[in-house]
Amino acid sequence: MSVTRQIAHNTVVQMIGKILSTIFGLIAIGMMGRYLGAEKFGWYTTTITFLQFIGILIDFSLIPVTAQMMSEPNFEKKELFKNLLAFRFFTAVVFLGLAPVAVLFFPYPQEIKIAILFSTISFLGIAMNQVLTGFYQAKLKMYIQVIGENLGRITLVIGLWFLIKNHAGFIPIMWVVVISSVVYTFTLWTLAAKDTPVGFGFNFSIWKSIVIKMWPISISVIFNVIYLKGDTLLLSLYRNQAEVGLYGAAYRVIDILSQTAMMMMGVILPILSFNWSRGLTEEFRKRYQQAFDALMLFAVPITVGTVILAPKIINLIFENKFSGAGYALQILAIAVFGVFLGAIFGHTAVAINRQKQTMWIYISDAILTLIGYLVFIPKYGMAGAAWMTVFSELYAGILLFFVVQKYTKEKILFKTFGKIIFSSALMGIGLYAFSNLNVILSAFIGMIIYGVVMILIKGISKETIKEILTK
Repeated sequence: MSVTRQIAHNTVVQMIGKILSTIFGLIAIGMMGRYLGAEKFGWYTTTITFLQFIGILIDFSLIPVTAQMMSEPNFEKKELFKNLLAFRFFTAVVFLGLAPVAVLFFPYPQEIKIAILFSTISFLGIAMNQVLTGFYQAKLKMYIQVIGENLGRITLVIGLWFLIKNHAGFIPIMWVVVISSVVYTFTLWTLAAKDTPVGFGFNFSIWKSIVIKMWPISISVIFNVIYLKGDTLLLSLYRNQAEVGLYGAAYRVIDILSQTAMMMMGVILPILSFNWSRGLTEEFRKRYQQAFDALMLFAVPITVGTVILAPKIINLIFENKFSGAGYALQILAIAVFGVFLGAIFGHTAVAINRQKQTMWIYISDAILTLIGYLVFIPKYGMAGAAWMTVFSELYAGILLFFVVQKYTKEKILFKTFGKIIFSSALMGIGLYAFSNLNVILSAFIGMIIYGVVMILIKGISKETIKEILTK
C-alpha cells in the first residue's frame, strides 16, 4: 500500500470517527448547556479552562514529540514507548497536583473549586492520551484513537442523560465528564497493550533525549497557553459566570471544529519527519504540499460556513438560552482558519527539528495577546476576548509559515488554495440564499455546493484520487 493510500485511509477513518465524536460532543455540550443554564455552564467552562491552562503548561507537545521519536531510528521502539509513558505520567501527576491548591486563591464559587479538585483525574487521563495518540500516529493506526474517543463521548452522553433525568446537580455532572475521560484513556491503553508491551520505563538517557527534543516546544507552549486559554481565564475574573458561560458555549464549538486540524496533521507528521530525517527531499515536498492543500480544503469552508450559520448553530445546540453566544462564535470562526495554519506549519517545524527557531513567535504572540486581553476584556467582555483570539491565531499561523519556508526552502503552491477560496465563496452565497432553511439543511446544501464546484473546477487532482483508490 502506498504512503498516500495509508495517509488517505487513516484520514478517512479519522474523519468518519471525528464526525461521530463531534456529533456526540455537540450533543453532550448541548445537554449540559440546556440543563445547567448560562451561569452554571460558566462554572463548567471555568473548571475546564482552569485545568486546561495547567494541562497545556505541562503539555510538552508530547503528541508530536512521540510521533517524531517513534519515526526516527535512534531508540528501540518498545523501550522508548515505555519511557515516554513514564515521563508523561510522573510529570503530569506532579504539576496537576498543584491545581487544587492554586484554585484556592481564586474568587470562584465553592462548586468550581470542588470540581477542579476531582477533575484533575480527567486531565491526568488526557495527559496520558498524548503519548498513546502519538504512538498510534507513528504506526498510522489512528482508528484506535477514534474508537477510544467515541467510546468516551458515548459514555458522556449516556451519563448526562441519566443524571439529567434524575435532576442531578453540578458536581455529579462533572463526575460524568471525568468518567468519560477515564474510559477514553483505558481504551487506548488496553488496545496499545495488544501491539506492544505497555508499562513504565526509567532509562534516563532516553528521558534526557525526550527533554532535549521537547524543551523548545515546551517553552513555546508555556507562552502558547497565555493566548489559547488566557481569554476565558481572564474573562472569568473580570465578568460574571453567565457571560463566561456564553463565551464558553461558543468556544466549545470552535474547539470541536479545530480538532480536525490537529487530527489531520497528526497523521501527516510522522511521514514528514521520516522523509526529512532521511533526506528524501522530493517526497517531503510532495507531502508538505498535500498537507497544506488537505487542511485548507476543510479550513476555508468551515470558517465561511460557521461565520454565516453561527447564530443558528448556537440555537440548535443550546436553544435560545445562549443566543448571545452567536456573535462570539461568528468572531471565533475566523480564528479557526488561523488554527489550521498553525497546525500545518507548527507540525512541519517539529518535523524538520526547527522548534527552537519558532519560539520567538509564541513568546511575542503571548505578550501582544495578553496586553490585548488586559485592555479589551474589561471593556468589551467576550467580544474583546474573541477578537484578540483571532489576532493570536492568525499571527502565529502566518509567521510559522515564513519560518518553515525559510528553513525548508520549499514554496507552497497556491493553485488549489485559490480554487478552495472560489468554491467556498460560492458556498457562502448559497448559504445566504437559503438562510431561511433549517440550519442542518442549510449546512448540507452548502456542502453540496462546495463539493460540486470543487469537482467541476478540478480542485483535487485525478492523480491523487487514483492513487488513493487504487490498491
